Amino acid sequence: MTKITFIDATGEPRTVDGQDGSTVMETALRNSIPGIEAECGGACACATCHVYVSDEWTEKVGSPSQMEEDMLDFAFEVRPSSRLSCQIKVSPELDGLVVTTPAKQG
Repeated sequence: MTKITFIDATGEPRTVDGQDGSTVMETALRNSIPGIEAECGGACACATCHVYVSDEWTEKVGSPSQMEEDMLDFAFEVRPSSRLSCQIKVSPELDGLVVTTPAKQG
């Protein structure tokens, strides 16, 4: 299992096991992570699974696709490290990934 740490807007960390091949969003939902609403169910049709990827992980996670960038326009407080967690696939290379949920979702 791949460990993923979700830090909420208050700074509270929660480390959970992610199933390789699933998404960071699916991992959040399975583990009742607060701050991930995922209204579209992972179809990249909303911005309610917005996260900030920690700086040390941005290169490994990669850049958003054009469709994801378009959806991020609907997110609150977008930063250079913003990603939609439904678009990040869990893999052994991401073991230890740290993401932060924003105070408010789009």
